[in-house]
Amino acid sequence: MSDFDLVLAGTVVLPDRVVPQGFVAVQGGKVALVGQGEPPAARERHLLGRALILPGAIDAQVHSLSQKNQEDFVWSTRSAAAGGVTTIVDMPYDEGNLVCSAAAVERKVVHASGQARVDFALYGTIDPEEGSARILEQVEAGVAAFKFSTFGTDPKRFPRIPPHLLNAVFAAIAPTGLTAGVHNEIHEMVDAYLAEVRAAGITDWRAHGASRPPITEVLAMAEIYETGAATGCPAHVVHCSVGRGYELAARYRGEGHAATVEACIHYLTLDEEHDVARLGGKAKINPPIRPRAEVETLWRHVAAGNVTLVSTDHVSWSEDRKTDPEMLKNASGVPGLEVMVPLFVKGALERGVPLTWAARLMAENPARHFRIDHVKGALTVGRDADITVLTPEPLVYDAAASGHNVVGWSPYNGIRLPWRTAGTWVGGRQVFDGTRVLAEPGSGAFVRPPVTRPIAERSA
Repeated sequence: MSDFDLVLAGTVVLPDRVVPQGFVAVQGGKVALVGQGEPPAARERHLLGRALILPGAIDAQVHSLSQKNQEDFVWSTRSAAAGGVTTIVDMPYDEGNLVCSAAAVERKVVHASGQARVDFALYGTIDPEEGSARILEQVEAGVAAFKFSTFGTDPKRFPRIPPHLLNAVFAAIAPTGLTAGVHNEIHEMVDAYLAEVRAAGITDWRAHGASRPPITEVLAMAEIYETGAATGCPAHVVHCSVGRGYELAARYRGEGHAATVEACIHYLTLDEEHDVARLGGKAKINPPIRPRAEVETLWRHVAAGNVTLVSTDHVSWSEDRKTDPEMLKNASGVPGLEVMVPLFVKGALERGVPLTWAARLMAENPARHFRIDHVKGALTVGRDADITVLTPEPLVYDAAASGHNVVGWSPYNGIRLPWRTAGTWVGGRQVFDGTRVLAEPGSGAFVRPPVTRPIAERSA
Protein backbone atom coordinates (compact mmCIF):
# COMPACT_ATOMS: atom_id res chain seq x y z
CA MET A 1 0.00 0.00 0.00
CA SER A 2 1.36 3.40 -0.97
CA ASP A 3 1.79 6.13 1.60
CA PHE A 4 1.86 8.92 -1.01
CA ASP A 5 -0.03 10.05 -4.08
CA LEU A 6 3.08 11.18 -5.97
CA VAL A 7 6.85 10.88 -5.63
CA LEU A 8 9.38 12.68 -7.83
CA ALA A 9 13.03 11.65 -7.49
CA GLY A 10 16.05 13.51 -8.85
CA THR A 11 18.21 16.46 -7.79
CA VAL A 12 16.08 18.56 -5.45
CA VAL A 13 16.88 22.27 -5.47
CA LEU A 14 16.00 24.06 -2.22
CA PRO A 15 16.69 27.67 -1.20
CA ASP A 16 19.55 26.68 1.12
CA ARG A 17 20.96 23.54 -0.47
CA VAL A 18 20.89 21.16 -3.44
CA VAL A 19 19.98 17.56 -2.59
CA PRO A 20 21.43 14.99 -5.02
CA GLN A 21 19.50 11.72 -5.19
CA GLY A 22 16.66 13.50 -3.46
CA PHE A 23 12.91 13.12 -3.66
CA VAL A 24 9.68 15.00 -2.99
CA ALA A 25 6.61 13.08 -1.83
CA VAL A 26 3.08 14.48 -2.18
CA GLN A 27 -0.13 13.59 -0.38
CA GLY A 28 -3.47 15.35 -0.78
CA GLY A 29 -2.01 18.10 -2.95
CA LYS A 30 0.54 19.10 -0.30
CA VAL A 31 4.24 18.40 0.14
CA ALA A 32 4.38 15.51 2.62
CA LEU A 33 8.09 14.62 2.70
CA VAL A 34 11.39 15.80 1.23
CA GLY A 35 14.30 13.43 1.58
CA GLN A 36 17.40 11.79 0.13
CA GLY A 37 18.09 8.22 -0.87
CA GLU A 38 15.67 5.49 -1.89
CA PRO A 39 12.36 7.19 -2.74
CA PRO A 40 9.25 5.81 -1.01
CA ALA A 41 6.40 4.01 -2.74
CA ALA A 42 3.60 6.04 -4.24
CA ARG A 43 0.59 5.60 -6.48
CA GLU A 44 2.51 7.63 -9.08
CA ARG A 45 6.31 7.49 -8.96
CA HIS A 46 8.79 9.19 -11.31
CA LEU A 47 12.50 8.36 -11.05
CA LEU A 48 13.95 11.28 -12.98
CA GLY A 49 17.70 10.65 -12.81
CA ARG A 50 19.65 13.86 -13.36
CA ALA A 51 16.55 16.05 -13.53
CA LEU A 52 16.30 19.17 -11.38
CA ILE A 53 13.27 19.27 -9.09
CA LEU A 54 12.49 22.85 -8.04
CA PRO A 55 9.68 24.57 -6.19
CA GLY A 56 7.14 25.85 -8.70
CA ALA A 57 8.04 29.34 -9.85
CA ILE A 58 5.99 32.39 -8.89
CA ASP A 59 6.15 35.03 -11.61
CA ALA A 60 5.84 38.31 -9.76
CA GLN A 61 4.96 40.44 -12.78
CA VAL A 62 2.54 39.41 -15.51
CA HIS A 63 0.28 41.52 -17.76
CA SER A 64 -2.40 39.12 -19.02
CA LEU A 65 -4.86 41.80 -20.16
CA SER A 66 -2.76 44.65 -21.53
CA GLN A 67 -4.13 44.23 -25.06
CA LYS A 68 -7.84 43.62 -25.48
CA ASN A 69 -8.81 40.42 -27.30
CA GLN A 70 -5.22 39.24 -27.33
CA GLU A 71 -3.76 37.07 -24.58
CA ASP A 72 -5.98 36.88 -21.48
CA PHE A 73 -5.47 34.35 -18.66
CA VAL A 74 -6.31 31.40 -20.87
CA TRP A 75 -3.03 31.96 -22.74
CA SER A 76 -0.80 33.56 -20.10
CA THR A 77 -1.38 30.66 -17.72
CA ARG A 78 -0.86 28.16 -20.53
CA SER A 79 2.58 29.67 -21.15
CA ALA A 80 3.16 29.64 -17.39
CA ALA A 81 2.38 25.93 -17.05
CA ALA A 82 4.69 25.12 -19.97
CA GLY A 83 7.47 27.13 -18.30
CA GLY A 84 7.28 25.70 -14.79
CA VAL A 85 5.49 28.75 -13.40
CA THR A 86 2.80 27.59 -10.99
CA THR A 87 1.51 30.98 -9.79
CA ILE A 88 1.36 34.30 -11.63
CA VAL A 89 0.88 37.71 -10.00
CA ASP A 90 -1.08 39.79 -12.47
CA MET A 91 -0.70 43.54 -12.86
CA PRO A 92 -3.63 45.97 -12.45
CA TYR A 93 -3.24 47.90 -15.72
CA ASP A 94 -5.76 46.09 -17.91
CA GLU A 95 -6.90 47.70 -21.12
CA GLY A 96 -10.33 49.11 -20.36
CA ASN A 97 -10.27 48.26 -16.65
CA LEU A 98 -7.91 49.86 -14.14
CA VAL A 99 -7.97 47.53 -11.12
CA CYS A 100 -8.37 50.19 -8.44
CA SER A 101 -11.40 49.18 -6.34
CA ALA A 102 -12.79 46.15 -4.56
CA ALA A 103 -15.37 45.76 -7.31
CA ALA A 104 -12.65 45.75 -9.97
CA VAL A 105 -10.62 43.18 -8.02
CA GLU A 106 -13.68 40.96 -7.61
CA ARG A 107 -14.52 41.21 -11.32
CA LYS A 108 -11.00 40.22 -12.24
CA VAL A 109 -11.01 37.27 -9.83
CA VAL A 110 -14.21 35.96 -11.42
CA HIS A 111 -12.86 36.54 -14.92
CA ALA A 112 -9.48 34.90 -14.27
CA SER A 113 -10.99 32.01 -12.33
CA GLY A 114 -12.81 30.86 -15.44
CA GLN A 115 -9.65 30.82 -17.53
CA ALA A 116 -6.57 30.21 -15.38
CA ARG A 117 -4.68 26.93 -15.73
CA VAL A 118 -2.28 27.72 -12.86
CA ASP A 119 -2.88 29.67 -9.66
CA PHE A 120 -2.91 33.46 -9.62
CA ALA A 121 -2.64 36.44 -7.28
CA LEU A 122 -3.44 40.06 -8.08
CA TYR A 123 -1.97 43.53 -7.73
CA GLY A 124 -4.21 46.52 -7.03
CA THR A 125 -3.60 50.19 -7.79
CA ILE A 126 -5.32 53.59 -7.54
CA ASP A 127 -7.08 56.06 -9.76
CA PRO A 128 -5.13 59.31 -9.17
CA GLU A 129 -8.41 61.21 -8.94
CA GLU A 130 -9.47 59.06 -5.97
CA GLY A 131 -6.13 58.99 -4.18
CA SER A 132 -5.84 56.44 -1.39
CA ALA A 133 -9.57 56.13 -0.72
CA ARG A 134 -9.91 52.59 -2.06
CA ILE A 135 -6.69 51.06 -0.70
CA LEU A 136 -8.25 49.23 2.25
CA GLU A 137 -11.19 47.84 0.31
CA GLN A 138 -8.77 46.26 -2.15
CA VAL A 139 -6.83 44.71 0.72
CA GLU A 140 -10.07 43.17 1.95
CA ALA A 141 -10.81 41.95 -1.58
CA GLY A 142 -7.54 40.02 -1.54
CA VAL A 143 -4.84 41.89 -3.47
CA ALA A 144 -1.32 40.67 -2.69
CA ALA A 145 0.41 44.04 -3.27
CA PHE A 146 -0.07 47.44 -4.88
CA LYS A 147 1.50 48.84 -8.04
CA PHE A 148 2.15 52.46 -8.99
CA SER A 149 4.36 54.30 -11.45
CA THR A 150 6.51 57.40 -11.39
CA PHE A 151 6.11 57.45 -15.19
CA GLY A 152 2.80 57.82 -16.98
CA THR A 153 2.17 55.88 -20.18
CA ASP A 154 -1.54 56.71 -20.20
CA PRO A 155 -3.32 59.11 -17.83
CA LYS A 156 -6.06 56.59 -17.06
CA ARG A 157 -4.77 53.04 -17.71
CA PHE A 158 -1.13 53.53 -16.63
CA PRO A 159 -1.01 56.88 -14.83
CA ARG A 160 1.91 58.72 -13.30
CA ILE A 161 1.62 59.01 -9.52
CA PRO A 162 3.31 62.30 -8.49
CA PRO A 163 5.49 62.41 -5.34
CA HIS A 164 2.92 63.89 -2.94
CA LEU A 165 0.31 61.31 -3.94
CA LEU A 166 2.83 58.46 -3.80
CA ASN A 167 3.60 59.48 -0.23
CA ALA A 168 -0.12 59.46 0.64
CA VAL A 169 -0.80 56.02 -0.80
CA PHE A 170 2.35 54.55 0.81
CA ALA A 171 1.11 55.90 4.16
CA ALA A 172 -2.29 54.28 3.58
CA ILE A 173 -0.74 50.91 2.69
CA ALA A 174 1.80 50.83 5.54
CA PRO A 175 -0.60 49.61 8.28
CA THR A 176 -1.74 46.68 6.11
CA GLY A 177 1.72 45.12 5.88
CA LEU A 178 1.44 44.80 2.10
CA THR A 179 4.11 46.07 -0.28
CA ALA A 180 3.95 49.06 -2.62
CA GLY A 181 5.63 48.22 -5.93
CA VAL A 182 6.57 51.05 -8.26
CA HIS A 183 7.64 51.40 -11.90
CA ASN A 184 10.83 53.45 -11.65
CA GLU A 185 11.39 56.15 -14.27
CA ILE A 186 11.34 59.93 -13.73
CA HIS A 187 8.63 61.15 -16.10
CA GLU A 188 9.96 64.67 -16.71
CA MET A 189 13.48 63.43 -17.45
CA VAL A 190 12.25 60.83 -19.92
CA ASP A 191 10.19 63.50 -21.68
CA ALA A 192 13.26 65.75 -21.96
CA TYR A 193 15.49 62.96 -23.29
CA LEU A 194 12.79 61.88 -25.74
CA ALA A 195 12.71 65.41 -27.11
CA GLU A 196 16.49 65.38 -27.55
CA VAL A 197 16.41 62.02 -29.37
CA ARG A 198 13.70 63.21 -31.71
CA ALA A 199 15.47 66.49 -32.37
CA ALA A 200 18.62 64.53 -33.29
CA GLY A 201 16.62 62.46 -35.78
CA ILE A 202 17.46 59.12 -34.15
CA THR A 203 14.72 56.63 -35.03
CA ASP A 204 16.43 53.20 -35.03
CA TRP A 205 17.08 50.80 -32.12
CA ARG A 206 19.36 53.33 -30.40
CA ALA A 207 16.49 55.72 -29.75
CA HIS A 208 14.95 53.84 -26.86
CA GLY A 209 18.01 53.50 -24.64
CA ALA A 210 19.02 57.09 -25.35
CA SER A 211 15.58 58.34 -24.31
CA ARG A 212 15.76 56.51 -20.95
CA PRO A 213 19.36 56.62 -19.67
CA PRO A 214 20.15 54.97 -16.31
CA ILE A 215 19.87 58.24 -14.34
CA THR A 216 16.10 58.34 -15.08
CA GLU A 217 15.77 54.97 -13.39
CA VAL A 218 18.06 55.42 -10.39
CA LEU A 219 16.63 58.81 -9.38
CA ALA A 220 13.15 57.30 -9.40
CA MET A 221 14.39 54.48 -7.16
CA ALA A 222 15.70 57.02 -4.65
CA GLU A 223 12.26 58.67 -4.58
CA ILE A 224 10.54 55.31 -4.08
CA TYR A 225 12.80 54.11 -1.27
CA GLU A 226 12.82 57.45 0.50
CA THR A 227 9.01 57.46 0.39
CA GLY A 228 9.01 54.01 1.94
CA ALA A 229 11.43 55.13 4.63
CA ALA A 230 9.29 58.17 5.45
CA THR A 231 6.02 56.23 5.70
CA GLY A 232 7.13 52.84 7.01
CA CYS A 233 5.64 51.15 3.95
CA PRO A 234 7.58 48.26 2.34
CA ALA A 235 8.90 49.80 -0.90
CA HIS A 236 9.54 47.64 -3.94
CA VAL A 237 11.04 48.53 -7.32
CA VAL A 238 9.39 46.22 -9.82
CA HIS A 239 12.27 46.16 -12.31
CA CYS A 240 15.82 47.43 -12.28
CA SER A 241 18.15 47.24 -15.27
CA VAL A 242 21.30 48.79 -13.77
CA GLY A 243 23.69 47.71 -11.02
CA ARG A 244 23.56 51.08 -9.31
CA GLY A 245 19.91 50.49 -8.46
CA TYR A 246 20.71 47.26 -6.61
CA GLU A 247 23.39 49.06 -4.64
CA LEU A 248 20.84 51.69 -3.66
CA ALA A 249 18.32 49.07 -2.53
CA ALA A 250 20.99 47.32 -0.45
CA ARG A 251 21.90 50.63 1.19
CA TYR A 252 18.31 51.25 2.30
CA ARG A 253 18.02 47.69 3.61
CA GLY A 254 21.26 48.22 5.50
CA GLU A 255 19.61 51.17 7.22
CA GLY A 256 16.75 48.92 8.32
CA HIS A 257 14.14 49.82 5.72
CA ALA A 258 11.98 47.37 3.78
CA ALA A 259 13.48 48.07 0.35
CA THR A 260 13.23 45.30 -2.23
CA VAL A 261 14.08 45.11 -5.92
CA GLU A 262 13.23 42.88 -8.88
CA ALA A 263 15.36 41.74 -11.81
CA CYS A 264 13.39 40.79 -14.89
CA ILE A 265 14.78 37.85 -16.84
CA HIS A 266 15.32 40.03 -19.92
CA TYR A 267 17.84 42.17 -18.01
CA LEU A 268 19.75 38.99 -17.13
CA THR A 269 19.68 37.64 -20.69
CA LEU A 270 19.54 40.28 -23.43
CA ASP A 271 21.88 43.19 -24.16
CA GLU A 272 21.60 46.43 -26.07
CA GLU A 273 24.52 46.19 -28.47
CA HIS A 274 23.63 42.74 -29.80
CA ASP A 275 20.01 41.89 -29.06
CA VAL A 276 18.30 45.28 -29.25
CA ALA A 277 20.33 46.12 -32.36
CA ARG A 278 19.17 42.84 -33.91
CA LEU A 279 15.56 42.74 -32.73
CA GLY A 280 14.55 46.41 -32.75
CA GLY A 281 10.98 46.83 -31.48
CA LYS A 282 10.81 43.22 -30.30
CA ALA A 283 13.32 44.13 -27.61
CA LYS A 284 11.70 47.43 -26.58
CA ILE A 285 11.03 47.33 -22.83
CA ASN A 286 10.72 49.96 -20.10
CA PRO A 287 13.25 50.49 -18.58
CA PRO A 288 15.41 49.59 -21.59
CA ILE A 289 17.72 46.63 -22.11
CA ARG A 290 21.24 47.78 -21.18
CA PRO A 291 24.75 46.96 -22.51
CA ARG A 292 26.30 43.52 -21.87
CA ALA A 293 28.56 44.91 -19.14
CA GLU A 294 25.45 45.85 -17.16
CA VAL A 295 23.96 42.37 -17.67
CA GLU A 296 27.02 40.81 -16.07
CA THR A 297 26.90 43.34 -13.23
CA LEU A 298 23.34 42.25 -12.49
CA TRP A 299 24.43 38.61 -12.27
CA ARG A 300 27.03 39.63 -9.71
CA HIS A 301 24.24 41.24 -7.70
CA VAL A 302 22.28 37.97 -7.94
CA ALA A 303 25.26 36.08 -6.51
CA ALA A 304 25.76 38.71 -3.80
CA GLY A 305 22.15 38.45 -2.61
CA ASN A 306 21.16 41.96 -3.67
CA VAL A 307 18.28 40.83 -5.90
CA THR A 308 14.96 40.09 -4.19
CA LEU A 309 12.91 38.58 -7.02
CA VAL A 310 13.30 37.47 -10.63
CA SER A 311 10.26 37.89 -12.87
CA THR A 312 9.27 38.27 -16.53
CA ASP A 313 7.16 41.46 -16.78
CA HIS A 314 5.41 39.27 -19.35
CA VAL A 315 3.15 40.84 -21.96
CA SER A 316 2.25 39.33 -25.33
CA TRP A 317 1.76 42.23 -27.71
CA SER A 318 0.60 41.25 -31.18
CA GLU A 319 3.45 41.30 -33.68
CA ASP A 320 2.14 44.37 -35.50
CA ARG A 321 2.71 46.40 -32.32
CA LYS A 322 6.38 45.35 -32.07
CA THR A 323 7.72 45.64 -35.63
CA ASP A 324 7.58 49.33 -36.52
CA PRO A 325 10.95 50.43 -37.99
CA GLU A 326 10.73 53.56 -35.84
CA MET A 327 11.79 52.16 -32.48
CA LEU A 328 9.82 54.55 -30.30
CA LYS A 329 6.51 53.71 -32.02
CA ASN A 330 6.55 50.14 -30.75
CA ALA A 331 4.76 48.94 -27.63
CA SER A 332 6.98 48.20 -24.64
CA GLY A 333 7.24 44.73 -23.15
CA VAL A 334 7.89 41.13 -24.17
CA PRO A 335 6.54 37.64 -23.43
CA GLY A 336 8.68 35.43 -21.19
CA LEU A 337 6.59 33.06 -19.06
CA GLU A 338 7.55 29.94 -20.97
CA VAL A 339 11.31 30.42 -20.61
CA MET A 340 12.03 32.35 -17.39
CA VAL A 341 13.02 29.30 -15.35
CA PRO A 342 15.25 27.60 -17.96
CA LEU A 343 16.85 30.96 -18.88
CA PHE A 344 17.72 31.65 -15.24
CA VAL A 345 19.14 28.15 -14.77
CA LYS A 346 21.19 28.54 -17.97
CA GLY A 347 22.58 31.91 -16.85
CA ALA A 348 23.35 30.70 -13.35
CA LEU A 349 25.19 27.58 -14.49
CA GLU A 350 27.23 29.54 -17.03
CA ARG A 351 28.44 31.90 -14.29
CA GLY A 352 28.87 29.50 -11.41
CA VAL A 353 25.92 30.99 -9.52
CA PRO A 354 24.42 28.37 -7.15
CA LEU A 355 21.09 26.96 -8.28
CA THR A 356 19.74 27.61 -4.80
CA TRP A 357 19.15 31.16 -6.05
CA ALA A 358 16.56 29.79 -8.50
CA ALA A 359 14.51 28.44 -5.58
CA ARG A 360 14.91 31.68 -3.63
CA LEU A 361 14.36 34.31 -6.31
CA MET A 362 11.56 32.63 -8.25
CA ALA A 363 9.70 30.84 -5.43
CA GLU A 364 10.58 31.44 -1.77
CA ASN A 365 11.11 35.20 -1.94
CA PRO A 366 8.08 35.97 -4.16
CA ALA A 367 5.82 33.93 -1.86
CA ARG A 368 7.04 35.86 1.18
CA HIS A 369 6.93 39.16 -0.69
CA PHE A 370 3.26 38.73 -1.64
CA ARG A 371 2.33 37.28 1.78
CA ILE A 372 1.26 33.94 0.28
CA ASP A 373 4.04 31.86 1.83
CA HIS A 374 1.52 30.08 4.06
CA VAL A 375 0.68 27.96 0.99
CA LYS A 376 3.20 28.77 -1.75
CA GLY A 377 6.89 29.12 -2.51
CA ALA A 378 8.71 26.11 -1.07
CA LEU A 379 9.07 22.35 -1.09
CA THR A 380 8.17 22.37 2.59
CA VAL A 381 5.86 19.94 4.36
CA GLY A 382 2.34 21.32 4.38
CA ARG A 383 2.77 23.78 1.49
CA ASP A 384 1.07 23.32 -1.87
CA ALA A 385 2.87 20.73 -3.97
CA ASP A 386 3.84 23.18 -6.71
CA ILE A 387 6.78 21.60 -8.51
CA THR A 388 8.87 22.27 -11.60
CA VAL A 389 11.05 19.61 -13.24
CA LEU A 390 13.87 20.46 -15.65
CA THR A 391 15.72 17.80 -17.62
CA PRO A 392 19.14 18.08 -19.32
CA GLU A 393 17.78 18.01 -22.86
CA PRO A 394 19.20 20.87 -24.92
CA LEU A 395 16.84 22.70 -27.24
CA VAL A 396 16.77 25.86 -29.30
CA TYR A 397 13.80 27.90 -28.15
CA ASP A 398 11.11 28.78 -30.70
CA ALA A 399 7.94 30.37 -29.32
CA ALA A 400 5.88 29.57 -32.41
CA ALA A 401 6.92 25.92 -32.49
CA SER A 402 6.05 25.29 -28.86
CA GLY A 403 2.37 26.08 -29.38
CA HIS A 404 1.92 27.47 -25.87
CA ASN A 405 2.00 31.19 -26.68
CA VAL A 406 -0.70 33.40 -28.11
CA VAL A 407 1.96 35.14 -30.22
CA GLY A 408 4.51 33.38 -32.38
CA TRP A 409 7.43 35.65 -31.55
CA SER A 410 9.82 36.02 -28.64
CA PRO A 411 13.04 37.98 -28.06
CA TYR A 412 14.46 34.66 -26.82
CA ASN A 413 13.88 32.80 -30.09
CA GLY A 414 17.09 31.05 -31.17
CA ILE A 415 18.63 30.85 -27.68
CA ARG A 416 20.00 27.39 -26.90
CA LEU A 417 18.71 26.16 -23.55
CA PRO A 418 20.68 23.31 -21.93
CA TRP A 419 17.71 22.40 -19.71
CA ARG A 420 14.05 22.15 -20.67
CA THR A 421 10.86 22.20 -18.63
CA ALA A 422 9.79 18.55 -18.57
CA GLY A 423 6.96 18.72 -16.08
CA THR A 424 4.91 21.11 -13.94
CA TRP A 425 2.64 20.26 -11.00
CA VAL A 426 0.22 22.62 -9.21
CA GLY A 427 -1.08 21.33 -5.90
CA GLY A 428 0.15 17.86 -6.81
CA ARG A 429 -1.78 17.90 -10.10
CA GLN A 430 0.29 17.67 -13.27
CA VAL A 431 -0.44 20.63 -15.54
CA PHE A 432 2.35 20.10 -18.11
CA ASP A 433 3.99 16.88 -19.25
CA GLY A 434 6.91 18.31 -21.20
CA THR A 435 4.96 18.60 -24.43
CA ARG A 436 1.31 19.24 -23.65
CA VAL A 437 -0.40 21.58 -21.21
CA LEU A 438 -2.77 19.23 -19.41
CA ALA A 439 -4.58 21.77 -17.25
CA GLU A 440 -7.98 22.92 -18.43
CA PRO A 441 -9.03 26.58 -18.23
CA GLY A 442 -10.58 27.27 -14.85
CA SER A 443 -8.48 24.74 -12.93
CA GLY A 444 -6.24 27.44 -11.41
CA ALA A 445 -7.19 29.12 -8.14
CA PHE A 446 -7.06 32.65 -6.75
CA VAL A 447 -4.42 32.96 -4.02
CA ARG A 448 -4.53 35.80 -1.49
CA PRO A 449 -2.72 36.80 1.70
CA PRO A 450 -4.34 35.70 4.97
CA VAL A 451 -6.82 38.35 6.05
CA THR A 452 -5.54 38.47 9.64
CA ARG A 453 -1.80 38.16 9.06
CA PRO A 454 -0.03 40.31 11.70
CA ILE A 455 1.79 43.34 10.35
CA ALA A 456 4.77 42.41 12.53
CA GLU A 457 5.38 39.39 10.29
CA ARG A 458 6.23 41.49 7.25
CA SER A 459 9.86 41.23 6.12
CA ALA A 460 12.17 43.18 3.87
